[in-house]
Amino acid sequence: MTLRQRAQFIVLILLTACGPMPRAQVNAPRVPKGELPPGLGTPDVQLTLVPGTLTPTPPAELLPDPANWAAPFTYIPRAALPTAIPLPARPQRFPADVVNILLIGSDRRPTSTSFRTDVLIIVSIHPSARAAAMISIPRDLYVYIPGFTMNRINTAFTLGNSANYPGGGAALLSDTIGYNFGIPIHYHARVEMDGFSEVIDTLGGVDVHVACSYTDWRLKRPDLNPEDEDNWALYTVPSGVVHMDGEFALWYARSRKRSSDFDRSRRQQEVLRAAYRRILSLGLIPRLPELYGELSQTVSTDMSLSDMLRLAPLAGRITPSRIRSSFIGRDAVTSWTTPTGGAVVLPKPEAVEVVLENAFDFDQIADPLQPEQIVTVEVINVSARQDYGTLAAARLEHAGFETHVATEAEAPGTPTHLIDFGQIDGSARDQLVQDLGLNPAAVVAQPEAPSIFPFRLVVGDDYNPCFDPTRN
Repeated sequence: MTLRQRAQFIVLILLTACGPMPRAQVNAPRVPKGELPPGLGTPDVQLTLVPGTLTPTPPAELLPDPANWAAPFTYIPRAALPTAIPLPARPQRFPADVVNILLIGSDRRPTSTSFRTDVLIIVSIHPSARAAAMISIPRDLYVYIPGFTMNRINTAFTLGNSANYPGGGAALLSDTIGYNFGIPIHYHARVEMDGFSEVIDTLGGVDVHVACSYTDWRLKRPDLNPEDEDNWALYTVPSGVVHMDGEFALWYARSRKRSSDFDRSRRQQEVLRAAYRRILSLGLIPRLPELYGELSQTVSTDMSLSDMLRLAPLAGRITPSRIRSSFIGRDAVTSWTTPTGGAVVLPKPEAVEVVLENAFDFDQIADPLQPEQIVTVEVINVSARQDYGTLAAARLEHAGFETHVATEAEAPGTPTHLIDFGQIDGSARDQLVQDLGLNPAAVVAQPEAPSIFPFRLVVGDDYNPCFDPTRN
């Protein structure tokens, strides 16, 4: 398998996280790390891109009874508890067809068996709403790991492997999420960071919508020795639409020496959204059977080919505005120092509950054959920055609005303002003002003006594209 073929396969794995899929067996045993799911060899299938009946395991059946979680120190010697172990979280309530996929990014190197999962993103697929939610979990979140004790959530995968936890590391990490957040995990896909770089290069690079300018230390050249301080220099990524190759995107998604894990989560989702936009423009779907049979060590997943074939046609129906970015962010955690001096963050249960409720709160579409009714905002850029209109549109899509970037222009130098044509109630207008960070005085009512869109956003030189979605 060539590097390009392997990376194309990873692209398809990422694509599967944007559409629903069924669970093959309700009580199927978990697949240990290093073993491939049954029937992974070259499949004898016909690629028919017609979604079948989606029959995933109901989410409620994937979590054990609260009394049946593994007790502390089941898999390790008993020791003093660093802090009190919380009770299991209340199970989240999902429609029966919802499927949750855990995307895992690890820092494992080819010569090492020890690694941590520093990227954890739950992709929750809601087929009846034609929507998805991406929820980023901080790597230093200090939680109860079932059968072990309190620890950073990014250690669960390795702990599960080393202690022969049933199903291995992926199972323990999934159970850790189930215990602490009440979210059942149907599938997982793990990609090493170097493999992620290959994905971006295979796509021909991605255009990332960088909302906030970012400065951090970066190797002057990728081939330089990272142990030599002289090989590093401060590098600034300006706000705007920035084209990134694999090495650039990996650095942008991983760096945090001069920022935080929360800001890194925001940047990771920016890159994932850019990759998704790029994926939608490529014709890789017909090659699913060919690439699936060539699974390599670059990606580890428990998703079957039949799962992918059922969900593939649905991926393109989930538009960027129907992919909700959520974060267990700054307002949902408290900084804490462990007895051994480690800096971690503790979840605030009530705040986390609010984050999850908002993430999963999608309106159901009554008729799946009819287009959903989403508010569309016309965006006109009159600023001196050519990409400000694109950044404003991306911010609106992040908030759940469809956008239409117009080519016509008003007078240059016009301050940023929102025109309300009076076609719908004021709640959408108020949400736009809040999501864009506008002063209410920037709203101009023009109910008599003709427009096919209910709102028009005029982006001026005073527009600030930077916003922090990791705050509630």
